[in-house]
Amino acid sequence: MRRGEQSSMESNPGVAQKHGAAKVRYIVLLAVPPAMELDIAGPMAVFDAVNRMDGVGLRQYETELVTTGTELKVEGLSGLCMAANRHYRDVRKEVDTLLVVGGTGARTTGDAALLAWLREIAVRVRRLGSVCTGAFLLAEAGLLDGKRATTHWACAQELASRYPRVTVDSNPIWVRDGNVYTSAGVTTGMDLALGFVEEDLGGEVALAAARGLVLFLRRPGGQAQFSVSLSTQAVRKSSLFELQVWMVENLDRDLSVEGLAARIAMSPRNFARSFVRQLGITPARYVEQLRLEAARRRLEQTEMSLEEIASACGFGSAEIMRRAFVRCLGIAPARYRGHFGYSAARTSPARLQ
Repeated sequence: MRRGEQSSMESNPGVAQKHGAAKVRYIVLLAVPPAMELDIAGPMAVFDAVNRMDGVGLRQYETELVTTGTELKVEGLSGLCMAANRHYRDVRKEVDTLLVVGGTGARTTGDAALLAWLREIAVRVRRLGSVCTGAFLLAEAGLLDGKRATTHWACAQELASRYPRVTVDSNPIWVRDGNVYTSAGVTTGMDLALGFVEEDLGGEVALAAARGLVLFLRRPGGQAQFSVSLSTQAVRKSSLFELQVWMVENLDRDLSVEGLAARIAMSPRNFARSFVRQLGITPARYVEQLRLEAARRRLEQTEMSLEEIASACGFGSAEIMRRAFVRCLGIAPARYRGHFGYSAARTSPARLQ
C-alpha cells in the first residue's frame, strides 16, 4: 500500500492515538540465506500494519532485515531475492526484538562468528524469537537449552534429536519460555508477530491489525499446528484405520483402551502397544485430541452450549472439557469461541478483552 492510500486501519485513529507517544521499538529479522520468504514478509507486514494504523509519522515499530551475506542479498527458497538493510555485524541501535527467520541457511549453518554474535546480543534484547526452522539456529547457539520450544512439525523430531537439551513441542503454533519465543511453520510467524503487538499495545490493536491484514482472527499460541486426523493419514493401510474412522464418528461412546481393544478383538495390553507403534501416540492422548478437535469445530461453527458440546464430544461435562482445553491449548472454550466462533468477526475488538 502506498503512503497516499488510506488503509482500513488508518480509519480507526482512536485506537492508534492512545499509543502514539510510545517509544519506537527496533525489530531486527535475521536471515541466513537461503531463507523462507514468508518468514520475513509475514512478520514485517504485521508490524507495518500497526504503523499504518497509527498514521504517518507515529510509528510503533522500526523493522530491519539483516543477513550474513556481504552483498546484503537474501536468496529465498521459492526463488525470490530480497535486499537486506545491513549485515548483522553492523547493527548498532538498541534492539528490542530479534527474530531469526527459517530456511535452509538457519537450519544448517555453523558459522562461529554468527553464533557468538547471537549469544552476545541475546542478553541485551527484550525478546528473542524464531520462525519455523530459525529455531535450529537459536538451538545451535545454545539459546534454547533448558527451554520449551517449537518449530515446523515436520522438523520437530530432528530438532529434538540434534539438541537434546531443548524440550521440543511440535503441537503449538508458537511457544514462549521466558523472553524466548519460537513459532512453527511459515504463516505462524504472523501469529507470533501479532502476539508481540498484543504484548506491546494490547489486544484491541492486535485484533485490528489482524483484520486489516484479512487474517480471520489471531490464533493463540496454544492452537495446534494441524489436524490430528491428518497427522495419522500415514497409517491408512494399517489394521487400525477402520477403528480410527469409527472413533471419529463415535466420540460420545466408550473410547477407553479396554473398549477399543474389545472392538477389534485384541487384548488391552497388546492393543495399546500396537497403537503406539503404528500411530506414535497413546490411545488416551489420541482420543483426547480427537475430542478437542471436534469441540473446536463446534465452537467455531455452531451456537451449541458448552455442555452440549462437551456431551457430544465425549468429555462428560463442560468442566472436564474446559480443563482439557486449558491444558492442551492454553485457552478456555469460551475464550476460544470468542476468538474463532463464526460470530466473532462481527464482534468489536474491545469486547474480546
